[in-house]
Amino acid sequence: MTDDPRDEEARAQSPRRPRGVPGNRWDLLDGLVPDPLPTVSVVVAHYRQQAELDRTLAALARQDHPAELLEVVVVDDGSPEAPRVPDGVRLVVQADEGFRLSAARNLGVRSSTGEVICFLDADTAPEPGWVTAMSRLPGLAPEAVVVGTRRHADFAGVPVDAPVEQEGPRHELPAPRWLDDAYRGSRDLLDADDRSYRHVIGAVLSCSRSFIETIGGFDEGFTTYGGEDWEWAWRAWRGGALLAHEPAAVAWHDGPDWAGRDSVDRQRQKNGETLVLSGLVPVEGSRPRGLRGTTADVLVRLAAAPSAGTAWLCVDTVLAALPACVVAVPDEHLPLFAADPRVVGASDEAAARAARTARVTVDLPAPVRVRDAAPLLEAVASVGVGTLGTVEVVTAGVAGDEPDGAPGAGGGAPVLRIRSSRAEARALLHGTEELFETRSGRARWCERIEGEPSLAAYLGGWG
Repeated sequence: MTDDPRDEEARAQSPRRPRGVPGNRWDLLDGLVPDPLPTVSVVVAHYRQQAELDRTLAALARQDHPAELLEVVVVDDGSPEAPRVPDGVRLVVQADEGFRLSAARNLGVRSSTGEVICFLDADTAPEPGWVTAMSRLPGLAPEAVVVGTRRHADFAGVPVDAPVEQEGPRHELPAPRWLDDAYRGSRDLLDADDRSYRHVIGAVLSCSRSFIETIGGFDEGFTTYGGEDWEWAWRAWRGGALLAHEPAAVAWHDGPDWAGRDSVDRQRQKNGETLVLSGLVPVEGSRPRGLRGTTADVLVRLAAAPSAGTAWLCVDTVLAALPACVVAVPDEHLPLFAADPRVVGASDEAAARAARTARVTVDLPAPVRVRDAAPLLEAVASVGVGTLGTVEVVTAGVAGDEPDGAPGAGGGAPVLRIRSSRAEARALLHGTEELFETRSGRARWCERIEGEPSLAAYLGGWG
C-alpha cells in the first residue's frame, strides 16, 4: 500500500469503478473494458435435458474469459435423475414441485460467488466470446442489464462437443423476426422505453450480483412457462437499469423458437402469461384498458390540505387526469374518499406498497387544480425515458400568464413534482442527481388552489 497521490488518481480513473451514465446511454461505455476483469458465475437452469446440457457445458468450457475468473453452476429443477456434470461444475438440485424456473435461477444466484451473473438455459449453448461480451457492461456499470443474442439451430445428430460457432450457422433455424426488428429499431435497446422489458430474454441474460440483490430475484409465483424474465426486466428497468442488447454475445438454442414449436394450446398458454403480466406490469400497453390492476403505475402524494374542499378538488382533478393512479392523502381527509379505493391514507400500507412499485411519483406539497390533463399525461409518460428524470411545475397561483407547453426554465418552489423511480434509484446508487435531467418551469395547466374554492361552481362548470 502506498500514499502516492498518483495511485489515488489512477483508482479514481479505473474502468472498474462504478460508472454512472445518463439515462440509458450505455454507448458512452463503448470501447471500455473492466480492469481488472470481473469474476463471473454462469447459472444454467436444467430439467431432463442431459444431451443439451452436455453441449452447453462443453461450450462453456471453451469460453475466452479467464478460467480462474469463471464458475459454472447448474441448477436442476427436480429431474427424476440428477444430471451429470464434469469436474469443476457445481451442481445444486431443488425438489420437483412443478415448473420452478424462477426458483431455480434464484437458487443458482445464492449458490454462486461471481461479481457478474450470467443466465443460460440448459439447451442454449454459447459461442466462445459469450461470457466476455455479456460481462463487460455489468463489470463497468453495476446497473447494466444485458440480453445476449439467442439463435436457433437443429443440433440433432451433431456431436455435443462440436464447436457451436461452426455448427450453429450450418444448422440454423428461423429466429423470431419481431425480436430482431425490436433490437434494430431501438439500436440494441439504446433507445429503450417503458415497454422494452419485452425484449429481455431470460435464457441469455446478465447483470451484476449487486444489482439483482438490490431489486430482488425472479418472481417465484411464476409456475408455468414464460413471463418471469419479463416481470424481472420490468422491475429492473423501474429500478434504474441500463438495458442493452449485445449482438456479439451469441448463444444457440437447440430447436425452434417457442412460437415455432408444435402445441395446440400455444395461444392459451400465451394468454395465461399475458394475464399474469397485466396485473404486475402497470405501464400502458401492458396493463388492462378498463380493469384495475393490482400494481400502481403512478402514485400521487398530497402532503397537506388546509380544508376538505381544497383536498377534494385537488384529488378529483388529479384522478380525472390520471384515473388509474393511486392517491395518498393526509389521514384526516381520507373519510372524504371512502367510496373510492384509489385514494388511500398517507400512513396506510397501501401507500407504502404503491411507493415501492410505482414507476412515477407525483408529489403535491399543497392542493393544486389540474386544468388540462394532456400535459400531465405527457410528463408522466416521459419521465424515466431518455435522460428526463424529473419535471417540476412552478406557478404563481394565477393561471393564464405562463408560457404554453411543457415546463422549461423557471424559478420558485414547485407546486407539483413528477419523479421517475429510475431517476431515484440511479441517484441512490451513484450519489448524484446529474444522471437524469430535471426540468422546471411555469405551466398554465396546473395552479395552486388559493383560498376556499367553490365546489358547486367547479362541478357546475361555471368556475
